Amino acid sequence: MFKEFKNFIMTGNVIDLAVAVILAGAVGLVVNGFVSDIMMPIVGHFAGGLDFADMKIVLDEAVVAADGTVTKPENAVMYGKWVNAIINLITVGFVLFMIVKAYNKTKTPPAPAAPAGPSDNDLLTEIRDLLKK
Repeated sequence: MFKEFKNFIMTGNVIDLAVAVILAGAVGLVVNGFVSDIMMPIVGHFAGGLDFADMKIVLDEAVVAADGTVTKPENAVMYGKWVNAIINLITVGFVLFMIVKAYNKTKTPPAPAAPAGPSDNDLLTEIRDLLKK
């Protein structure tokens, strides 16, 4: 069983998949940084200084003691973070689309098929006809 597992792990497909997952994580971090640090401030600027990450619906206000400490934290639906995640997803999808599109352009087109010659049956039929003569 260990030998079968070792053979499975050492196949090219599993190693390719592992490399792809690691690269996808790195690309995800880069794209996430791009979205949160570059795109969202620009979108917020054109939205009137709005920061999506801070958008929320407060269900229960925070309870603050007289000395300023929070005794019960705020309970809120943070839908702004979800909007950021959707924008991040769309951006990651677009970047991956562009990467795959560029990769597909680098592939060499398949060689044209060789012209089909006579089949074995045709050759055998020809030999039979020649022998009959």
